[in-house]
Amino acid sequence: MHLNRTLLPAVLLAAAAWLFPLGALAGDAAAGKEKYTIFCVTCHGETGKGDGPGGAGLQPPPRDFSTGDFKFDADGNGTPGEDADLRMVIAQGAAAFGGSPLMTPWGGTLTDEDIDNLVAVIHSLKE
Repeated sequence: MHLNRTLLPAVLLAAAAWLFPLGALAGDAAAGKEKYTIFCVTCHGETGKGDGPGGAGLQPPPRDFSTGDFKFDADGNGTPGEDADLRMVIAQGAAAFGGSPLMTPWGGTLTDEDIDNLVAVIHSLKE
């Protein structure tokens, strides 16, 4: 089979999208640990159980990441807690999706890479 040179980029792009769908590109938990410590530990705690010192009196309490049970289907696809949902909640805050206004939107502070790395950290906390 001979591919037309003008079609080759489209074929390669389609193959890459099939092999590596958007959202499947994982962040780096080790790289995200520092940001997690700075931005998340106060409420979610070192081990992600929602037991950080600043989260003790919050109602509702901070999400317990160790359970892997996530409430929000931020992208509206019918499956809560996917990476895309976590990214959106981190970037826009939980209030944007009917959650607590106490969950700060970090999108103006963190880069997309930072957020991807935080998603990886959150997954690493599941017991």
